[in-house]
Amino acid sequence: MTTLKEIIDSSDNIVFFGGAGVSTESGIPDFRSEEGLYKAEREYGRSPESIISHSSFIADPELFYSYYKGNMLFPDAQPNNAHRALAKLEDEGKLKAVVTQNIDGLHQAAGSKLVYELHGSVHRNYCMTCGWKFGLDYILDPANCMSRDGAPGVTPRCHICDGLVRPDVVLYEEALDEDVVAKAVRAISNADTLIIGGTSLVVYPAASYISYFGGRNLVLINKSKTGFDGNANLVIHEPIGEALSEFL
Repeated sequence: MTTLKEIIDSSDNIVFFGGAGVSTESGIPDFRSEEGLYKAEREYGRSPESIISHSSFIADPELFYSYYKGNMLFPDAQPNNAHRALAKLEDEGKLKAVVTQNIDGLHQAAGSKLVYELHGSVHRNYCMTCGWKFGLDYILDPANCMSRDGAPGVTPRCHICDGLVRPDVVLYEEALDEDVVAKAVRAISNADTLIIGGTSLVVYPAASYISYFGGRNLVLINKSKTGFDGNANLVIHEPIGEALSEFL
């Protein structure tokens, strides 16, 4: 059987498509796991999807940020072997792009330069009134947060105009950024090897973009089976950091 190393050595245009499993080894829980973010349903009495939806954000930003800050922000998380190996493959000219469903920015922290973030990034935030941009540290600082009545709270407000600050992430009920999608699809279409890692390929529309791949080698790396295993040239059922560590 052809090995992952043999596939990578023979490839000149690799694209990586990743999901939550890429970051679980950095201590960031998988949204859909039993011990992931769904545990918050017991705490809030609502589904996570309803809390981090566009309508919920507009109607009750305090509820949104209470959940968001407690369950989706991990400022101390560090890149793992998967992130570092992909950055090294990019430095070597093998990997041309990373397409990720994650919002944690760990690919860039590891050194990856061309990263298409389908669902946005927690590190980008902006005022909905004046458009001023803020980093993650700003929205985590209690001094910048207050409730709608001006009392101390968890909702960040703009220091320029006092407008509501929101994260540049795709919430439920919102569409993906068309420009990011177009660039990601173009990269996948041009690849000779597509490595899919840390995703069960059940999140749509993101998972549908792999249908644009027409190259030689499709590699799937995931701890559990996926519905696409039968279409791959190589399937590896192990943690992605372990599978990619040989390329460090």
